[in-house]
Amino acid sequence: MRHAVAPPMARRLLLVAALALVCPTVSSAGLASLEVRELPVGKARSLSAARPVAPFQLVGIHWRGPGRVELRTHSDRGWSDWLSVAEAVEDAPDAGSAERRPSRGWRVGAPTWVGRAFAVEVRTFGRVTQARALTVRSPVSRVPYRTTASPGAPRLVARAAWQADEAIVKGKPSYADSIRMAHVHHTAGTNGYTQLQAPAVVRAVQLYHVKGNGWNDIGYNALVDRFGTVYEGRAGGLDRNVVGAHARGFNTGSFGVAVMGDFRSVDPPAAAVDALVRTLAWRLDVAHVDPLSTFNGISSGNERFNTGVPVFLRAISGHRDTGLTTCPGERLYVRLGDIARRVGSLGLPKLYAPSAAVDETGGIRFRARVSSTLPWSVVVTDAAGIELGRGQGTGTAVDWTWRPAASVLAGTRWRIETPGATAAEGTLGGTATAAGTLRLDAVTASPTTITPNGDGQADATTISFTPTVDANITVAVVDRAGVTVAELENRRWRRAGARTVTFDGAGLPDGLYLVRVAAQATGGRDAVAEISVRISRTLGRITLSSPALTPNGDGVTDTVSIVVPLTAPALVAVRVLREGRLVATLFGGDAGPGEQTASWDGLKRLGKALDGTYTVSVEATDALGSALVEVPLLVDATPPKVRIVTDAPPRLRVSEPATLALRVNGARRTLRVAAAGTVRIPRIARLRTLVGIATDAAGNRTALGR
Repeated sequence: MRHAVAPPMARRLLLVAALALVCPTVSSAGLASLEVRELPVGKARSLSAARPVAPFQLVGIHWRGPGRVELRTHSDRGWSDWLSVAEAVEDAPDAGSAERRPSRGWRVGAPTWVGRAFAVEVRTFGRVTQARALTVRSPVSRVPYRTTASPGAPRLVARAAWQADEAIVKGKPSYADSIRMAHVHHTAGTNGYTQLQAPAVVRAVQLYHVKGNGWNDIGYNALVDRFGTVYEGRAGGLDRNVVGAHARGFNTGSFGVAVMGDFRSVDPPAAAVDALVRTLAWRLDVAHVDPLSTFNGISSGNERFNTGVPVFLRAISGHRDTGLTTCPGERLYVRLGDIARRVGSLGLPKLYAPSAAVDETGGIRFRARVSSTLPWSVVVTDAAGIELGRGQGTGTAVDWTWRPAASVLAGTRWRIETPGATAAEGTLGGTATAAGTLRLDAVTASPTTITPNGDGQADATTISFTPTVDANITVAVVDRAGVTVAELENRRWRRAGARTVTFDGAGLPDGLYLVRVAAQATGGRDAVAEISVRISRTLGRITLSSPALTPNGDGVTDTVSIVVPLTAPALVAVRVLREGRLVATLFGGDAGPGEQTASWDGLKRLGKALDGTYTVSVEATDALGSALVEVPLLVDATPPKVRIVTDAPPRLRVSEPATLALRVNGARRTLRVAAAGTVRIPRIARLRTLVGIATDAAGNRTALGR
């Protein structure tokens, strides 16, 4: 993260804008919600115009132009000091990745945790042509605070425990062949969050990265708070080589861990450093990386290093080593050498840099390094586990060549072991991996909140998970007291691969539940994953006055009404989206029990309506969280076009699907056209006269005559 130095007050002040947060424009289906408001550039607004109606905890600024931006926030304690907005130019997916999206000239500010505020005031220095504020509401969540740990790992707060919003994740995780290094970051923002607020900070960062910056998921692989708690970051498995979005140009093959806070002028807390050491010691051990090693990393392109440029890096590097940024702050960066030494001495013995490669004689040479003089062994087996070759020795260097008597078959595996160290495994022709590990990957619930009232909308959720090896699977639903209240599967044998089960919440009261997926495989291997699901019957069946809107001013379906039934008070947001992008916010605020109605005049709101399929999104937030229901809406202001192509035989070209009620040569004909194109009028040899009406799916009509 690059931290701009606050410019002197003598510089020209172009903009002072106070932002009043009235209703959400974008939000997640989880606990956190994001609001986006355009800021008036070049025109001042009175501070009295800021009405504190929507508290938030995190804020970020996006802007266009070469100028710089400062912000301050208003809370119960009054206005804060002015803060320079740091442009997060290097916190991004790699160029050319599927996750990378064009910025279209927008500069992205790093998010700042402010605790609790009601308004934000922004001023610019230099030329700024457009600006918007993104504020995140991420309240403290009193939910079961569960941790998970794989063998040797530090205690980790899983995504389900800090309540990551899996519904907003945009794509499946991508994986690198191997991990070669770790990037250490800080998140910037305040150092004053409480231990109870820390999970809310992580949720807010995820929402800002996804909804604000457009990334697939939270950018970091892991986060560490100032109290020494470690949080699982980007989905896909902490012990797998998940490609993050934390160090543009160097994400692939890098493990990104962020210490939550700003360490430019403040020392990182000892508890945070200790947790960082434990996390890096475990993760680099899984990857068999020597924390004191160095190598040449090849940039895939960023603001500092062009594509293909080799960069000398340490196995544990700061973000500033690969980008134009001061991250992770001077006070943390100067300690990375000592941190690397501590990592190297923790959890010994260790096995480094395992490899298998064909040598000049045609044999397969296995090599590795051991952290101290120890006995070692290399075992080669076929796909069925039958031993094909074995090499042994003692020392700090593993070096053995296997000369197979015949061609090496697909599925041939190898394993390097030394007492007390994490073994290295791989497939010949592949890369070193922790093979055979049982994990439960890609555990999601869609939707995360269900409304099981039998109305056909969000009545059930689909629980998805992927066991990495064949295993017995149990899926249970657990309430707040830890009592199992439903079993969705019980020790059912499942092959490795993507699996799903359905949870409908039948018979259960409203509340927060954990869906626990447990897997048991041969050899004593087991894994457990949990994800939160809410049951809320506050939101009833959403209905539209018409499935289609025809905003053409003819007085017929120019306006659509959305009826929102509530069984209890809730904060309601009614929005219209197209392809995930906000078109209009129809309502945002508190609503009482009963039917609430919002309406949309597409012609008035859009000006010139764009035909297509839209989504009416209704989100109701009560004491349990948010429930989201989406209903499709067809917007079609264009009547169908029909023209005669030929008279004999008579053919018509129709511009869209429509029903044609015709009188041809005095005979009645009804044609239902399923797609745009040419259609023949049946049982008519030559066209002499033609009158009729063409009606499309939205009810638009065109009169025909000849």
